[in-house]
Amino acid sequence: MKILSLRNRPLNISGRMIGAVQLGVLAACIVVLVPMGLAGYHLSRNKVLFFSGALFISLAVAVHLSPYFPTLTDFLPSLSSSSQSSSSSSSSTLVLLQNRDSCISLLHRIQWMHHQTPNLNLSHSWSWVLSDEDVIACDFQKIGRKDAGDLLSGSWVVIAGDSQTRFFTLSLLDLILVEDEMLSVRGDLFKRHSDYHLDVDRLGLRIDFIWAPYETNLTQLVGELSKNQSFPDVLVMGSGLWHMLHITNSTDYAESLEGLASSMAPFVASVRVPDLGSVSSSSQPHLFWLGMPMLISSMLNTEEKKEKMTNVTQFAYVRGLRSANLLPPNGPFVLLDMQSLSENCGVRCTEDGMHYDGVVYEAAVHIMLNALLIQSQQKL
Repeated sequence: MKILSLRNRPLNISGRMIGAVQLGVLAACIVVLVPMGLAGYHLSRNKVLFFSGALFISLAVAVHLSPYFPTLTDFLPSLSSSSQSSSSSSSSTLVLLQNRDSCISLLHRIQWMHHQTPNLNLSHSWSWVLSDEDVIACDFQKIGRKDAGDLLSGSWVVIAGDSQTRFFTLSLLDLILVEDEMLSVRGDLFKRHSDYHLDVDRLGLRIDFIWAPYETNLTQLVGELSKNQSFPDVLVMGSGLWHMLHITNSTDYAESLEGLASSMAPFVASVRVPDLGSVSSSSQPHLFWLGMPMLISSMLNTEEKKEKMTNVTQFAYVRGLRSANLLPPNGPFVLLDMQSLSENCGVRCTEDGMHYDGVVYEAAVHIMLNALLIQSQQKL
């Protein structure tokens, strides 16, 4: 879009207007000064009547002459523009601070569309619910490869957890990397129970996936980062599935998460502004928690999973997460709600009742990137 500057435009004041102004001043002298002089001569003994008459005549003349006088902003467009810009900037910043938390809470307002391909396969797509006025006001957007690269350029991103976070990492890389760069990623990233590291030199971007299926693994990772005073710009964590399968104790899970929350103190360096919410400092990592997806017991691939990973057990684990001071209002992590995303996409989006089609993790990635834009007060 080409913006035309007002600086190169001549002020629209012609000789005819100047002549009109001169004639108006002359008329004012005749219409105002002469009657006022006569009134003063005859009404010198009644000063109240004199000044009332003078004021009436002056106002009448001013009303008739005002169309001939340009406003101050016509002579000083830059002053008007600067004032409006400053006012708009100040107002928009205030609105942003006031609405930031509410916009983040609306990020999961997503609707799913299911399409049958010509070969009778089923594909899925998603969008934000654009019939919701609040969602429209937040201006969420699917972020393209270039913009995603620009947003994360020069950053260090750490993603730690179980297989869900591994799929999330794959979706993030699939968005950022070009096709040639993705050729070797999938095989290396999905080596069983292993870490993965990638440097994207063209973006100055470093991405680390840390295999950490238990909450104690995550706490240990946080301790190592804190000890080294080496904090990533973006930290995504998620766990619960392994604990649910191998330990199956929601109380122990909640206590382990509370220990993780306590270990996060060095990561949290926010400044609280009264009535405007939390404003992140430039050095504070952006923290996200990847929640567990909806589990469909009948589709799980082993009898042990069907027995232990039930809806009742999952509900208890989700309740443990909510009580562990990891998520707002008392915790530092923004929730990437995989349960909501997977449940809304439905049974058609999974083959094993636990891991979902890539489009579900893609939606979670875009939610995170939009949250980053909101937190950092940026606009693409």
